[in-house]
Amino acid sequence: MNIFEVIVLAIIEGLTEFLPVSSTGHMIIASSLMGIQSDNFVKLFTVAIQLGTILSVVVLYYKRFFRSVHFYFKLFVAFIPAVIFGLLFSDRIDELLESPLTVGISLVLGGIILLFVDKWFNKGTIDDTDEISYLTALKIGVFQCIAMIPGVSRSGASIVGGMAKKLTRKAAAEFSFFLAVPTMFAATAKKLYDFYKDGHVINSQEINLLLIGNVIGFFVALLAIKTFIDYLSKHGFRVFGIYRIIVGTILVIMVLSGYSLKVI
Repeated sequence: MNIFEVIVLAIIEGLTEFLPVSSTGHMIIASSLMGIQSDNFVKLFTVAIQLGTILSVVVLYYKRFFRSVHFYFKLFVAFIPAVIFGLLFSDRIDELLESPLTVGISLVLGGIILLFVDKWFNKGTIDDTDEISYLTALKIGVFQCIAMIPGVSRSGASIVGGMAKKLTRKAAAEFSFFLAVPTMFAATAKKLYDFYKDGHVINSQEINLLLIGNVIGFFVALLAIKTFIDYLSKHGFRVFGIYRIIVGTILVIMVLSGYSLKVI
């Protein structure tokens, strides 16, 4: 990977990680168009740059992380399903990650759902994440597990799950952001562990690329989160549904036309 590729992927990660549009699908398209050859470091990079986007949530909502200990307990409860499903189906998830067609179809189907989600769940009564019960947190965590199917979108699944449990769009989105912190941190830690366990070592150049990617991802994610919350509160999900359908259709067409897509 070169610096230009790192910058592009970091911008995409920062923009798409917290939007209900699937960062995985965008990474596949971008890496294929740039001709990035997948290797052990590239696979590590696409996960490790999530640390920058995680930090953006902590910085934007730092007061929430010091409000009460119950906040952390609820996040832990919501995080449990991802741990269980991840351990049980890790091999199957890795297989699905190798299928761009799966990502494309998931993008389209998820987009169709987002076209109607505002009508289905338009009576949210919980407008503060502190009002979320432990049972509701657990159920939102189960919804997040749907995103283990590549292309579904972690944020999209957890936000819809929150709205289905009577959270307002804003509260559901914010809880999704908070839940991303332990979820994405765990995914990054596991990726780093596997990387070193397999005998790989990060050299100084690769460390610099990781630093650049995380810094860019951090600042882009700050902007994306603030913009998304404002837009979502006023306009809902329809535009994201349309966008997902367009991107997913492009991805499916590329696969069926024989275009060589590189899963990273």
